Amino acid sequence: MNRHATTIASGPAAGAGKPPLWHRCRRWALPVLGLVVLGLLLSHAHKVDWAGAWEALQRYPATLLLGVLGVATLSHALYGCFDLIGRRHTRHRLPRWRSWAIAVVSYAFNLNLGSLVGGIALRARLYARAGLDEATVAQIVGISLATNWLGYGLLAGGLFAAGAIAPPREAHLGVDAFRALGVLMVLLAVAYVVACVFLHGRHWQVKGRRLELPSAQLALVQLALSSVNWAVMGGAMYLLLGQKVPYATVLGVLLAASIVGVVTPIPAGLGVLEAVYLALLSGTVRQGTLMGAVLAYRALYYLLPLAGGIVLYLLLERYAARHPVAGEGEQKG
Repeated sequence: MNRHATTIASGPAAGAGKPPLWHRCRRWALPVLGLVVLGLLLSHAHKVDWAGAWEALQRYPATLLLGVLGVATLSHALYGCFDLIGRRHTRHRLPRWRSWAIAVVSYAFNLNLGSLVGGIALRARLYARAGLDEATVAQIVGISLATNWLGYGLLAGGLFAAGAIAPPREAHLGVDAFRALGVLMVLLAVAYVVACVFLHGRHWQVKGRRLELPSAQLALVQLALSSVNWAVMGGAMYLLLGQKVPYATVLGVLLAASIVGVVTPIPAGLGVLEAVYLALLSGTVRQGTLMGAVLAYRALYYLLPLAGGIVLYLLLERYAARHPVAGEGEQKG
């Protein structure tokens, strides 16, 4: 009797030690999906007009490339302001320049090495070196993520709803369904602002962490700043394409490529950006010209800012070593 009771009691405990089926499947699903996408890209690589892409790159005037680099720099600088919103929301006392610099470094690494490395791990390390506690850092990261995707939802949703770009055939999604998706994205962005209006000041405990929505004023700043940043990103590609494609179309394709890059576990979305642009614009722009623009965009928006981010990261580490924090209390208030 006792032995049977022990067996029954230990059964759930043993089962509880196993992760749910979804978590076990997800562990393998994302890498497999990444390998499938990478395989498809490699299988089509020989069809790309690489010679035409190289010729297109050589035809770019230096003034245009410098101008696009300036636009890319502006975008990275705008992203750095996302953490200033988090600074205002959490009321930590880290200097504004340091919060901004940490966000800029994190973004450069995030684009090239993935969100876990740049968006979370590196940002957490730099803020910890500055004396902020884990709860505050988590709120800053959350505000930054919300800011980024709020603007995305507003712009992408608006473009999808307006029919600025057509859904790719591979998506098996009708035009009406695509527009409905756009309307839903806009409504979600608006719903966030409305929630901040009516629920600001309330607190929730999630896994031992205290969560609070920002004020309505900060929510509007989030929406505006992120929308401008995404629009600037689209402007960089618009210039590289020689203004031959309507700006709304270029921006819409960039937004579509961004979300595909997020769900595909490939560092820097390598090949994803190229594949989406080829799929959606190959009938509008010559393939060589299109690939040249995408490669130039990757160099100017991803790689060169990463070089600057590495330098800025080393400077931040040096500053942290020379100015160690005495305790968390000096950075919070």
